Amino acid sequence: MEDGYEASGEFIDVLSGPAWQVLRDPVWAALRGVDPEHGPVLDVGAGTGLGTQILAGACPTSTVLAVEPSPVLRAVLLSRVAADADLRERVTVLAGDALGAPLPERLGAVLAANMIGHLPPQDRREFWHRVAARLAPGAPLVVNLQPPAEPAVVGFTTFGAVRIGRHTYEGGGSAEPAGPDTVTWRMRYRVLDGDGVLREQTVDYPWHVLSEHDLRAELAEAGLRAEVGPMDVVRAVRAG
Repeated sequence: MEDGYEASGEFIDVLSGPAWQVLRDPVWAALRGVDPEHGPVLDVGAGTGLGTQILAGACPTSTVLAVEPSPVLRAVLLSRVAADADLRERVTVLAGDALGAPLPERLGAVLAANMIGHLPPQDRREFWHRVAARLAPGAPLVVNLQPPAEPAVVGFTTFGAVRIGRHTYEGGGSAEPAGPDTVTWRMRYRVLDGDGVLREQTVDYPWHVLSEHDLRAELAEAGLRAEVGPMDVVRAVRAG
């Protein structure tokens, strides 16, 4: 399997930390009321495990399944889990994607953060149905909406910069429309020493846009009722 993070993987964990600090409280709130008796909780597109840590903290007595297709990101995820005694006991890391990873019959919660845009519309709808069929009554599916909500030009923005030792790791990107429901993001990652650029890496990838209106409609088709909270974090439970 081709790894879309082969070139950018070394930057993802370092640069994602501040964003996950902002998402922590809204995600934690959306995971309220999870019952460990309802089954394991699932982190889909777990990346390097920053969200997995939050999921495990919000559900402190649940077992956790962390699904990640990228070998580069999964290596960091596995290292994060192995370094923490509690996570090492409760988290199982699975190599797979949103549609292919083996799942249990019943799930106590699902977290799918920062990853829905990787799924084409038909795969996305299949994913909603796949998890909705397994969610216990009252068990939440937690996702987040990410801009842009429609194909549009997004000018270059530096998303973050983190200093480690002498070096500063910087990430930014821009987007261009690439179809009726898709943009192409061009990400730029740089390693700086003072004002000098030691290394620079650019990566292009498609992102399937999704508005709040369309997300609510798709979740309703799968039998899920959604509410949108702070930072566009969405909590959905089985209707009725």
